[in-house]
Formats: sequence, structure tokens, C-alpha cells
Amino acid sequence: MREIAIPVLIVGAGPAGLAAAALLAHYDVAALAVSRHPGTANSPRAHITNQRTMEVLRDLGLEAQVKTLAMPKEQMRHNVWATSFAGPELARMDSWGAGPERAPDYAAASPCEMCNIPQHLLEPVLLAGARAKGAQVLFNTELIEITQHNDQVVAQMRDRVTGEDFVVRAQYAIGADGGNSLVAANMGIAMEGEMALGPALSCWLEADLTAYCASRPGALYWMSQPDPVLGLQSATFVCVRPWTEWVMVFTYDPGQPEASLEEPALLARARAIIGVPELPIRLKAVSKWTIKRAVATSMQAGRVFLAGDAAHRHPPTNGLGTNTSVQDSYNLAWKLAMVLRGKAGPGLLASYNDERLPVARAVVERAMQSVYDMQPLGEALGLAPWQTPEQMAAALEPLLATTPDSEARRAALAQAVQLQQYQFNCHGVELGQRYASAAVRPDVDAGATLENPGRDAQLYYHASSQPGASLPHAWLSRGGQRCSTLDLAGQGRFVLLTGASGQPWRDAVEAVRDALGVDIAVHAIAAADGEIIDVDGAWAAQRGVAEYGCVLLRPDRHVAWRSRTLPADAPAALLAVLNAILWPEPQDC
Repeated sequence: MREIAIPVLIVGAGPAGLAAAALLAHYDVAALAVSRHPGTANSPRAHITNQRTMEVLRDLGLEAQVKTLAMPKEQMRHNVWATSFAGPELARMDSWGAGPERAPDYAAASPCEMCNIPQHLLEPVLLAGARAKGAQVLFNTELIEITQHNDQVVAQMRDRVTGEDFVVRAQYAIGADGGNSLVAANMGIAMEGEMALGPALSCWLEADLTAYCASRPGALYWMSQPDPVLGLQSATFVCVRPWTEWVMVFTYDPGQPEASLEEPALLARARAIIGVPELPIRLKAVSKWTIKRAVATSMQAGRVFLAGDAAHRHPPTNGLGTNTSVQDSYNLAWKLAMVLRGKAGPGLLASYNDERLPVARAVVERAMQSVYDMQPLGEALGLAPWQTPEQMAAALEPLLATTPDSEARRAALAQAVQLQQYQFNCHGVELGQRYASAAVRPDVDAGATLENPGRDAQLYYHASSQPGASLPHAWLSRGGQRCSTLDLAGQGRFVLLTGASGQPWRDAVEAVRDALGVDIAVHAIAAADGEIIDVDGAWAAQRGVAEYGCVLLRPDRHVAWRSRTLPADAPAALLAVLNAILWPEPQDC
């Protein structure tokens, strides 16, 4: 039987798997990603891509390509609630940091902008990037069984085209095989939560809605249309390509007649909700899926790790699915690379579970809470599932009229819409993930204090250089060119940032490089004169250390450690920190 030997096997070639393959190859680690499917995603699926994920793509050199394919932030701006596209509009809100109130927060937080890129367009970019860097990706290749031993992972594979069985032997494996993960099952990793909260349907449509959207551009449109037989029919329209390509998403009763989910009924439903009976519509694809609320009990079992939907499953609210998946891989890939190169001990890998499992749990709960937070909208609109068209019109009339109770009804609706900020402008959840593990060395000096962001930590991102936080963004001048602090970090290496008075840290980095053989870059950010200049003082306001202090960054741009002052023996301090991060005591998994 044919055998393949590879340092890292990745089961699954969706966003998590392809990101892991691209990152590992970027770090010069040979990786093989396999997928039972014939190719990348064949339908739009996930679409919201937040700033933190765009930063990962920036590190991979793929940001510009994604932006050319994506719906830009300006066109994502509105969330619209209406009875139909052609009918009365009931509410609207600025979303994804595109409105004037939140735009400054998003602009200050990152050099990257949010965008709306459907999964069937994003995955080919990741695939091409991974292959260009040397990763192998095999489609039509199915995992039959995966086992692990003291020194390797063994996967029984099958070529679904030829029927050939073969074996892959790897030092480590990543299970990025989605919501029905065979890797998790074979490793005995259980899921906690609810696996069947209800069925949903996604219908990929071609329909020209330019007349109804160009003046109120958005990524999401929420429609509620009464049906004399079926009652209130609600659907979310996700914009795939402005304004002619859409995904109509709705939940349904699994006991309803199958004919109601066939093409004629779906087209009739789409036309009714759009509000244009004779509108030409082409149904491109239909997919059924199940709403879940579940998290793996662990994201690591020895030499095997879980990433993406294999580890966390939740509704699409907040647009966190693909983003969390790609960020899982960004956390894990550099750690695997360090261990495989002999620059770190296997104990470093335990920090993946310690850091990402709390994130997974928080993301699932946030997505579910956003589902619950939508209930007040229906209540404020006065809509109920089995209303007749006449009853619905009567319920909506006060919102659209000037009757005595109209003001109170509109105030209740405005309050319900405001609650949706936690779904559509939840900047702190999108960017504010902080890690606590052996791969983060907390502040110990007397000058360090616990930061109080002063604003809602879910709605507002609070940039910080405290250990465990992601590197704050600030615009700098480097060799006369504008660059972000984030552009100084990443690329699979540790980075130490200091100030104009930081020559002792340069000397310390040289000493530690020689002692550990670890690639560490050092950058001095000066206030006025130097290669890298903090022209407007934006970095000085966020760095949290003196000019002669330092901030040490991990390859995933999270702060590993900082020294607010210059210690008596800087080389010894830096060496102790890196030894503690890279060579922790192994933990049983």
C-alpha cells in the first residue's frame, strides 16, 4: 500500500484547513491538506470577513487579492428590515463599522478593513496561496480512520476517484473537517452543547435587485412577508454580488410538505419576499443545514488538533464562523513550526487549547445571544408566525402612521434595533481576544495595572500592549513610507519593539538569537529621527512601556511579554522569557 510521510496532515480544506496549509508552508513546514470534496466551496456560505482575519491574510500576502474580489465596506453598510424589498422599510442601521458613529473606531483599530467575500471566492485565494508557498492539497481524498501513536499520526485514506487506499504518516495532524468531524470522533473528543436546534435552508439566487438596494447598500436584508396559507414567511437575503446575486436563508419546520422546499415553491417564496411577482430569478443551488450550539471539550488530543467547525459550531450571527476558523490556524501554525524545527518543545502546543478553547466558547455564546436578541425586533414590529396578511398590516400600521401610539411603537422598535449593535458592530468581540497560557508571560512589575477600557468590552475594541493582547495598530513612517505596527510583526518570527533608547535590547536580541537559534527581529520606533518614526505619537500612546522598555511579539502578533523598564540584565531577562514560552513542561493531553 502506498504511503506518504509528511510533517503535518490537515484533514479538511475549508477556511481553517487552507489557512493552516498556507501558514505552515509560509513558515517552511511541509503540509498536506486533504478534502473528500472535489474542490473548494461550491456555494457562497460564510461571507463576513473581519479585520483580524484580514490581518492574517495581510501577513500571508493575500489581502490585496481578497479585496479585489470582495464587496467593500462601504457597500456592506446597511442592515435593512422591511416587509419586502419593494415594500415598506421598517428599520435600518449602520453596520460593520461603516456608519459615521463607529467608523473612527474601526479605522483606528487596524490597517485592514472589513469586507464581504463569499466562501466560494475566498477559498480559491487561500488554495492558490497555499500551493504557491509549497503546500500540497488533495481533493477527492477521504479520511477513513485516523489513529495516533507515541511518535506519529497514522491516517487511512481513500482516493474517491480511483478507489485506491493509501496511508499518510505525519508527526502532527489538524482536524479541520467541519461540523461532522471524523477526526474528533476518532480521537474521542466529545462536543458539548446542542447539535440540532433547527433546520435551515440556503438558496443561492440570481435576481437583479439594484432598484431596491443601490440607495441603501448592505450585506444583509431582513424580510417578513405574510402568506395566507403558511403564515409569516421570514428570510434573510445575503448579498453575494451587488445587487444581482443573493443567498436567501430561512428556517423551516421539518414536518412541512417536501414540495414547499422544491424549486417552484422556493422561487415563489423568493418573489413574494422580494415583492415583485414577475421578477426573473434563477435558482443556482440549495443547501440544507442545521443550526448548532456546540464546543469541543478539548481542541487537542496528543498530536492531533481541532480547528474551525470541527471544534466550534454556532449560528451565522455576528459573522464569526470563518473568522474564528482562520484565527485558530493562525494561533496553531507558528507553534507547530517552532516545534517541528526543534526551536520549541512539545509543551508549547498545549497553549493552543489553553488559548483558543475559551475563544471558541465565547464565540458560540455570543452568536447564540445574538439569535435571542433578535426576538425583541419581532415583538416591536408586532409580528407573529401565523398572522394573516390583514393582521400583519394592522400590526404594522401604527409604525407607518401618525396615530397616538405611533411614537411609542417606533421608540420600542428603535430600542430593539439598537440591541442589534451586539451583532453588527460588535468590535470588541471581533478584535478583542486576549490569551492566557504558558505562551504569555504576564506583567510582574509594580508599574503594571489592570486596564479598564471604560466602554462596553463587547461593542468596543480596547487596544492594549498588555501580554496576551494583539499588537495595537498605529501608523508609522518607515523609510519615508507609511506602514502599520502590524507590518513590523508576523512572518513566522518573534519581534521585539523598542524605542530610540533601546540599543540594549538590540544587544539582548543578538545574544538570545545566538543562544536559542530562534529568529527574532528587533525594531526601534523613534519619536523623530530614525528608520521607523512614530510621526503622530500614535504608537507612544499605546505601547504601555517607556522608550527604553520593550514589547515582545509572538509570530501571531499577540504580545508575549513586555518590559516597562530596562532591567539590569536585559539579555538574561529576554532569554528567560523565551525559554519559558518555547520550552514549557509538557502537559498530558
